[in-house]
Amino acid sequence: MDAGGPLEQPPTEGDAITIPTKQQEARVNERIRVPQVRVIGDDGSQVGILTTREALAMAQSKGLDLVEVAATSRPPVCRIMDYGKFKYEQNLRARKAKKNQHQMQLKEVKMRPKIEDHDYNFKLKHARTFLEERDKVKFTVTFRGREIAHQDLGYKIIQAIMNDLADVALVETPPRTEGRTLSMVMTPKAVKPAGKGSGSSDGGKPADNPGSH
Repeated sequence: MDAGGPLEQPPTEGDAITIPTKQQEARVNERIRVPQVRVIGDDGSQVGILTTREALAMAQSKGLDLVEVAATSRPPVCRIMDYGKFKYEQNLRARKAKKNQHQMQLKEVKMRPKIEDHDYNFKLKHARTFLEERDKVKFTVTFRGREIAHQDLGYKIIQAIMNDLADVALVETPPRTEGRTLSMVMTPKAVKPAGKGSGSSDGGKPADNPGSH
């Protein structure tokens, strides 16, 4: 028989079961101290209202736990389940979600105004990898000694980078000089939902052989 007073609508078999977070940990087994609970079986079926002792005995007979899933219902709703397995799967999903939430970082790729082609291509490959991993990249060209008189070579390298990475990145901070350095920041392009092309066929080659000067 149901206890007196209004009853909240119990969860049905198709309803998702939400377990309280760490701030409000679910009561399990002997920690459930109310006299009666509405029980959902381990197969999702509605068992009905039982005394807490009966519900706990039912769970233990199956080698499972009695877990409170709706504490504010009258009486509270409990489900029979493998709580340890449930918590493991819940933590696994949380870790996976956190892993997928990539925190964008700023990587730096340094070059010289008279960089050789193979060095340029090597560093460009690393920059492309950073961008494809959803990180920003700061390109820095450093002038030493008399190289400061040939800043045009630095701008030529920066322009080549912009052309070679145009398929995966956009310029966030345009090229600018600070003392003996010329820098530019590129940010990854938004990910296309589907049908993304394979990129430019010359993505790994300098547009105008910046290292040949």
